[in-house]
Amino acid sequence: MRPILVVLALVAAASAAPKFEPTFYDYHQEIGIPEAARIKALEEAMDFDGSRIVGGSASNLGQWPFFGGLVITMTTGGTSVCGSSLLSNTRAVTAAHCWRHRTSQARQFTVVLGSVRLFSGGTRVNTNNVQMHGSWNDNTLANDIAIIVLSHVGFNNQINRINLPTGTATYVGVNAVAIGFGRTADGAAGNINNNQALRHVTLPVISNDECRRTFGNSIIASTLCTSGANGRSTCQGDSGGPLQIGGPILIGVTSFGAAAGCQRGFPAAFARVTSFVAWLRARM
Repeated sequence: MRPILVVLALVAAASAAPKFEPTFYDYHQEIGIPEAARIKALEEAMDFDGSRIVGGSASNLGQWPFFGGLVITMTTGGTSVCGSSLLSNTRAVTAAHCWRHRTSQARQFTVVLGSVRLFSGGTRVNTNNVQMHGSWNDNTLANDIAIIVLSHVGFNNQINRINLPTGTATYVGVNAVAIGFGRTADGAAGNINNNQALRHVTLPVISNDECRRTFGNSIIASTLCTSGANGRSTCQGDSGGPLQIGGPILIGVTSFGAAAGCQRGFPAAFARVTSFVAWLRARM
């Protein structure tokens, strides 16, 4: 009987093993394009709700001067949405899947700086000069990082750069702040009225081992994860935006979450910036 029990236990463990189920299969088709249409319609209707980051707070103008919203023009003519972080007067960083994911290809980014709204206000810079990481994998979402080349942008109280990290800290246990234009809740509940657009939330960084319990081997050394406890997380539309700690220092670029939803306690995954500092500096 004992061998049979062992086999049954192994089968049960295998069936309970985590599977990689990211929030999206094709980011732009499933999330970015619908989100852009929803946000734009709400702005135009003067009922813009700021339905973004789950469990977070509205952001004030100038609170995150390094944040850049991305209005994305696709090669099909459609409009999608992501976030980014300003690294210098001429460079920003985002997720690789914001530029290309599977069959969806962007033609142009409009980087929106110094604004808490996506389709109005601020300084708006157009570019089609985007360099994805050479090992970007749109199946596993590994190396989900890209650098954006901009014409020179002047700094002021509302627009400024974020610092890159130094060293090899894992940041486990550190409280970091995610910023973005994504939903505040799953499904229709994301349309809660609010006077602000851009939002932020404080999230504790967790170990990759803990994160693998949800995402399995898709969590690699160059991934950083945050807890989704208490219904607080990034959500649909936050892709490419920053995860930062005081300084400010950029430690993560928003990559993916769980297909089950943003409010159900699952971790969120980011490109770990310490793994890409050399790559980024070589392009600045």
